[in-house]
Amino acid sequence: MLKHQIKRLFLRWHLARARDLRLVIGASKHAPSGWVPTDINSLNLLDERDWRTILAEGSVAAFLAEHVWEHLEPSAGLDAARRCRRYLRPGGHLRLAVPDGLHPNPAYIAAVRPGGTGAGAADHKILYTYRSLGDMLEQAGFTVRLLEYFDEAAQFHATDWEPADGMVRRSRRFDSRNADGKLVYTSLIVDAVRP
Repeated sequence: MLKHQIKRLFLRWHLARARDLRLVIGASKHAPSGWVPTDINSLNLLDERDWRTILAEGSVAAFLAEHVWEHLEPSAGLDAARRCRRYLRPGGHLRLAVPDGLHPNPAYIAAVRPGGTGAGAADHKILYTYRSLGDMLEQAGFTVRLLEYFDEAAQFHATDWEPADGMVRRSRRFDSRNADGKLVYTSLIVDAVRP
């Protein structure tokens, strides 16, 4: 319990000092410069009381969640997206990266699918595609911009995106496994923008 209280005090200290509030969801202690790290003990994505006691609605410029949403049941993922939308200011965004359900490599899919062989996959609840993730985020009230994804024809699509707007390490450009132009490990990456 003391550990949770210390994490929340640390988060409040960061929030009080931030001018352009940018939060990493599920970051533990790791966050890019200028971003505030959170985890389940400092800001529980699924607990509205946590959010109300720490943040004001419409106060956040950006959220980043890299490989978090696949750990949520679909209904909880929708609730979490709606919560993020409420706490974002108009024009703010949620940069979301999840394993890509249309990645053409069978070994990748075997590793990341719910109950898969990869690290953390035993707790995965869903494997999103660009369509299913986009539909969920639109249902939550966002406008969706696709940044990186595979389509049904195994074609990879990528739009240039700024790491300063939310650094996704497991991406085409930044994952070291993607040497020599081979896409060994990518994520489905979107910006969900609050209108």
